[in-house]
Amino acid sequence: MEITAMPRTPMRAHTLPGKYFASQEVHDRETDQIFLKQWICVGRASSIIEPGDFFLHEMDGESFIIVRAASGQINCFYNVCRHRGTRLQQESCGHIKSRIHCPYHAWGYDTDGNLQSAPNMMGAEDFCVVDHSLQSAACVVWQGFILINQQQSVNAFQTDFDEVLHRFDDWELDRLVSAHQITYEVQANWKVIFQNYSECYHCSLVHPQLRPITSVETASNDFTDGHFLGGPMILADNYKSVTMSGQWCGSPLQKLSAEDLRRVYFYTLCPSLFISPHPDYVLTHRIERVNVGSTRIVCNWLFPPEVIQQDTFDPSQAVEFWDLTNRQDWEICELTQKGVQSRAYRPGPYSGLESMLAAFDDYYLALMATA
Repeated sequence: MEITAMPRTPMRAHTLPGKYFASQEVHDRETDQIFLKQWICVGRASSIIEPGDFFLHEMDGESFIIVRAASGQINCFYNVCRHRGTRLQQESCGHIKSRIHCPYHAWGYDTDGNLQSAPNMMGAEDFCVVDHSLQSAACVVWQGFILINQQQSVNAFQTDFDEVLHRFDDWELDRLVSAHQITYEVQANWKVIFQNYSECYHCSLVHPQLRPITSVETASNDFTDGHFLGGPMILADNYKSVTMSGQWCGSPLQKLSAEDLRRVYFYTLCPSLFISPHPDYVLTHRIERVNVGSTRIVCNWLFPPEVIQQDTFDPSQAVEFWDLTNRQDWEICELTQKGVQSRAYRPGPYSGLESMLAAFDDYYLALMATA
């Protein structure tokens, strides 16, 4: 892939007004214009390996059952019985042996959402089993990530993701599994989190441990507009990866080019995912908007399964580095959230190192303006 130089920030580009980070009205419009219409990452396929394995995903008052069917396909169903609307599953994850059963009147559905049993209903006038399958949301698996879309009529995933369908093939991201997971609760709007991740203007001050390994001067971008943004930074000569020691945690990923073995990448996928490919692992952040001023972030360190199975494998050098970096980021994001809610806050000018923030704002505002 051709990598472009860091684009210049548009002249007179300023940060968003405070209402975009603190207004319930804006939050509600985001629900309608973005979170109900865009592809949302809800987890990894590797977390539901066997047919019948499932987990729940909660978002904007909705509950979804993400389940692997007998065919191996992963489905997404609204957690709502077709009889009286009762929540079907209550546990956050588990295994469905044969059917998804309603606890109220024992209606039962298979893992493809088809109604299989409805006691005392089969003789009811005009009752037709095929009319009462579980309501579903569009669901795809891309690079091992499970993404859902709630639109009734949704564009083909391949159309929306054409530019990046195979972007991570060399990292074999679809076969990587989590060696460690940390969930963070951050008291900041989800866009503050996105914007912080998208620039390294703050890195030398906020992340002193990052400065020797790579620097903003080496940054460039290969995606500069739309829903997918970001690019690489080059590792310093004495470092093999972004870890506490600067060395690999496992083995370098086998299909990477010599150039990619010297780079770490930082990508954002609006509105729910960060992907950070490294020479020996991939770091991901899944973003869950909780409310106007709160965001949940699920961070995973992904490695090849054969590396994790080695007796000598130890991911702690990568986990410790990014857990420290994350917590530094979350602290500054929470300070930013407090500031943008002040009546004294006015939009400030972006620096030349914040071009991706201006690009994110443009995309976000375009989505919000869509009828």
